[in-house]
Amino acid sequence: MKRILVLISLMCFAFNHAQEPEKIAIQNTIETFFEGFHQQDSLLMKQTVANEMILQTIAIDSLGETKIHETSFSQFLKGIVGIPETVKFQEVLKSFSIQIDGNMANVWTPYEFRLREEFSHCGVNSFQLVKFNDQWKIIYLIDTRRKENCD
Repeated sequence: MKRILVLISLMCFAFNHAQEPEKIAIQNTIETFFEGFHQQDSLLMKQTVANEMILQTIAIDSLGETKIHETSFSQFLKGIVGIPETVKFQEVLKSFSIQIDGNMANVWTPYEFRLREEFSHCGVNSFQLVKFNDQWKIIYLIDTRRKENCD
């Protein structure tokens, strides 16, 4: 019985250890996406996403109803590139929670958004990534946005 427990422990350790390079690659993909975002570099952002990327935001309308707003990636890029250079903005990722199953990954990143160096809002990003030809690509991003409870 003791041998079985040791074997199971070793297998779990090996599995978790084997995922570490993948987790690093996934985190690097997201960090590169945000590097391009902050530099307003559409080409750098495009390198991190799949062709059919979906972008959505969960919002509360004036009646208190939950709505999902979808933006095409091309609209998103136009918006980011169109921000005047004099307007400073930064999305600070607070942490990464990464789950992997084969060629699919989910990443949860709480964030704080700053506009002109002042707090604007906070929320959570939820990324879905797929590994294509040894490269992790973002296929889906949905986020929340709020001004309260931003510990």
